[in-house]
Amino acid sequence: MKFAAFERAARRAFEEIPHEYLEGIDGLTVSREAPAHPTLPGIYTLGECLTEEHLSDYGSPETTRSVIALYWGSFRALSRRNPDFDWEGEIWETLTHELRHHLESLAGDDALEGVDYAADESFKRHEGEPFDPWYYQHGEDLGGGVFEVEGEYYVEQVWRAPDFEAAGHLELSWRGERYRLSRPAELGDVHFVWVEGLDAPVELVLVRRRGWWEDARRLLGASRPVVLESQGTAEPVGERG
Repeated sequence: MKFAAFERAARRAFEEIPHEYLEGIDGLTVSREAPAHPTLPGIYTLGECLTEEHLSDYGSPETTRSVIALYWGSFRALSRRNPDFDWEGEIWETLTHELRHHLESLAGDDALEGVDYAADESFKRHEGEPFDPWYYQHGEDLGGGVFEVEGEYYVEQVWRAPDFEAAGHLELSWRGERYRLSRPAELGDVHFVWVEGLDAPVELVLVRRRGWWEDARRLLGASRPVVLESQGTAEPVGERG
């Protein structure tokens, strides 16, 4: 998509946003730039919420003003890697993502900063770089120990080591159904189990229950967690009769 067509599509999408969600938004700017991610090579910033705070005892549209910026060059760089790149879908997703940054600034909430952190750490993990093994906890908290990071789901289970070793299999609840899968040989401190056979990308995250002293050492950086990865196939409970 050429720059002029991109700008028209971006402004059409911006006009579709209900007016009540645009309080404190001074407009949309579309740039030809392709700003690179500050720490992750090959990653580009698609958009930004450029927010200016004015001195006040509370946040409101009068004190928190933002401009949403979209970077055509970044979209173009990504489209060159993916022949099925959905330009208009990505424009809408980026717009609403940056708008949420603004709304959270009004509310004094930084939840989306956590989501962005989780996405960066997930990228590091998939690239084989050191990462925070608890990154998924910064994603969207769906309740019941389930978290989402960029369309990937993490189901967290906390285990005591003796209980894990005594378990014959693992059980997992997903979208109202119960499944079982084979227990990995080791628990580790954080064990990501990629679950095959479900209708979405799901990882079962096995977390070893720690004592307070171990948690203190982790927070102080005095100990390094044992992080493991494996895969298993989900079987509906009762399938074997």
